[in-house]
Amino acid sequence: MPLGKRLLLLAGAVVVGIFAVQGGEWGTVDLMTQTKRIARLAQNVDSLERTVDSLKRYRKRLDTDPVLQEKIVREEFGMVRGNKELLYRFADPGPAKASSKSR
Repeated sequence: MPLGKRLLLLAGAVVVGIFAVQGGEWGTVDLMTQTKRIARLAQNVDSLERTVDSLKRYRKRLDTDPVLQEKIVREEFGMVRGNKELLYRFADPGPAKASSKSR
């Protein structure tokens, strides 16, 4: 077999081998990219599960912990306990009103 024909067959075999590994819709590079994407999505799911668990614990505390309930009521709604406490609210003064006496 002449040398030119061998080189041509060898080049064809290399091209077929490269296409077998890299070609098509699910080539090696695509599979590696998908593997990284799956790992990143799994990490996001874990993070979101921790957030949901934390919110569930907070919700349970909110339903059952009177100290937390009192703290929220005081901070959010400005409520006071009994007759022993007074709540002072300082409002910003509104714009100066024009005197109605000037006629």
